[in-house]
Amino acid sequence: MMRIAKWSVVLLVCVSLLAGGVALAYRFVINPRVMGELRTDPQGHRAAKVMIISLPGGKRIPVNYLREDDKVFAGSDGPWWRALCDGAPVTVEIRGETLNGYARVVEDDPGYKRDVFSRLRPTVPKWLPSWLDAKLVVVTLDPAAHDAASTKNRGG
Repeated sequence: MMRIAKWSVVLLVCVSLLAGGVALAYRFVINPRVMGELRTDPQGHRAAKVMIISLPGGKRIPVNYLREDDKVFAGSDGPWWRALCDGAPVTVEIRGETLNGYARVVEDDPGYKRDVFSRLRPTVPKWLPSWLDAKLVVVTLDPAAHDAASTKNRGG
C-alpha cells in the first residue's frame, strides 16, 4: 500500500512539472513567436485565424478568432477568460488592424455557443466532454473604431 502511495506522489509531481513546463513554453516561447509572426506577416496564413487580444491588466495573448461584422469571437482554453467575466474593454489586433471593443464571456446560452463554435472550431471532437470545452468570448467592436478602420482600408 505504501508503495502505491509513493508512486502516486511521484506521478503527481511529474504531471505537475510537465504542465508547468508547457505553460512556461507557451508564455515565453510559443506565444511571443506567434505574435511576432502576426505582426511581421499580417496577411499571412496564421493571421487569417489568429489575433492578438489585449486583456485588462495589459496581458496580450494570441488566440484563434472568427470575425463577423462588428463581432469577434474567440474560444478560451486557458484561464484568461476570467478577466472578462463581468465584461471589459479590450483591444484586438487582426490582420494588422488594432481595434477597440468590449468583451464578455457567454456562459448562459449554450445554443449560441454551439452555433458560433460550429464556425469557429468546426473540427473539435464531438466526444469531448463539456467540462473540457472552451469558453466563448464575444468582443463587440467599437463602431467608431470599426468605421475608421473601414475608411482607412478604402483609402479615405
